[in-house]
Amino acid sequence: MSTLRRSILSVPGHRVSMHEKATACAADIIMLDLEDSCPPAEKVQARETIVHSIQNLDWQGKTLCVRINDLAGPFALQDVLSLIPEIGNQIETLVVPKVESAAQMHYLDHLLTALNCEVGIEPIIESAKALRDAPEIAGATSRNRCLVFGIADYSASINMPLSSISGHGENDGIYPGDPLHFVYSRLILCGKADGLKVIDAPYGNFRDPEGLKISAARSRALGFDGKWCIHPAQIEAVNAAFSPTPEEIERAEQVLSAFKQALSEGRGAAAIGDSMIDQASVRMAEDVMARAKTAK
Repeated sequence: MSTLRRSILSVPGHRVSMHEKATACAADIIMLDLEDSCPPAEKVQARETIVHSIQNLDWQGKTLCVRINDLAGPFALQDVLSLIPEIGNQIETLVVPKVESAAQMHYLDHLLTALNCEVGIEPIIESAKALRDAPEIAGATSRNRCLVFGIADYSASINMPLSSISGHGENDGIYPGDPLHFVYSRLILCGKADGLKVIDAPYGNFRDPEGLKISAARSRALGFDGKWCIHPAQIEAVNAAFSPTPEEIERAEQVLSAFKQALSEGRGAAAIGDSMIDQASVRMAEDVMARAKTAK
């Protein structure tokens, strides 16, 4: 669970040229994709392409994962059987789209166990049913590393209007507030209750840096640990949003110093100016310092 997951760059599994470019990017994780970004006619060959890229390119120490196809569809089983014997020890997780139940997670867990592989799993919550059953999905297997939100498919599942070209998080301002706030909060609650990281969906307009900045800041404020990127140009802003700012680090240092002083004087709480701090404040400060250390 220590892997940094601020930015996850999604890269089409069948595009070798994009794999080569991804090796030099600043994303924390590279996700080679067999699902939505890979056309049906390319899916079978893309398995071999991914295996070749992972085995032969210099990934410069980057963490790698692969998004397989929907477990209920015709491709996923062979995705697993083709990839895991070849690169199971070189990828951290399989990202699983359109998860609908804990039973699907049990199935994949058993399949990976039969293949003698310790790879983790990242279920994507993309429907009303999946969100309803998110607690069971999150706790279904110890292989789970994080929950991921699939905004476009989720929006379609509840019949939200297509208010932007991509359907990926560009707020049209019609609703007075964020219409998905409950969804974000529930997903974060369910993931964190099982010790998982929680990852936000990508921001669809990769030529709108200000919109991305706002979206990523909102995600971090709610408790998300990172965000998918669909273009390398998004990585820098996403990494910045999910890394502690100098001001956050300074506040955390003040909290830890003041509390240490309070303990040395036999007190269980301390004050900085007009603000009281206690053990809960310390835990938040320690989290900031831990994130600062790993983000370097």
